Amino acid sequence: MKITTKQIALTGIMLAIIIVSQFFKNASVYATGSVVNMVLILNTVWCGPVCGALLSVIAPITAFFITGSPLISAVPLILPAIMLGNLIYVLVFHFQFRLTKKSSIASKKNIRILLFIAAGVVGAFLKAAFMGTSINLCIIPFFGANLPAKMVAAAKLQFSIVQLITALIGTVAAAVCYGRINEYGQTERS
Repeated sequence: MKITTKQIALTGIMLAIIIVSQFFKNASVYATGSVVNMVLILNTVWCGPVCGALLSVIAPITAFFITGSPLISAVPLILPAIMLGNLIYVLVFHFQFRLTKKSSIASKKNIRILLFIAAGVVGAFLKAAFMGTSINLCIIPFFGANLPAKMVAAAKLQFSIVQLITALIGTVAAAVCYGRINEYGQTERS
């Protein structure tokens, strides 16, 4: 797949939005996480799955450098699990939305937005399930046995329920942006 200059530029802009939002992570993880998930979905729609996957991998790295998570410092294997969770979210969304938008029912704008949201919801649940299972049931018990109980409890919440909530909010926000921007002639890549 050939990546165009326009895709690279738009992905760079989307990365800048992610980085700016990550500076506010300490203010609200729900706001930051929702913005990151929204940008991941929009970048996937407008630039393709390769660019969406690229941002899925880069976003956790920039978040770690900006916020310096003590949990990830203590158990570095969490970082690849977050990357994989983001990849699951983006790729499941891409393939499900791509399949459903080709159906005859998707020709109506409102139905298309609902299919967009449905694809994001499936991706969000799979992302949260993967991250909750891999981080909370595999990585932390085996590699974070010496972590304080308070940190383990926070991780269980952060890498399951919070991930689900922020991915769902990000999906709805992306659907709103997608619907409004596409009205003005922006088209998505298949």
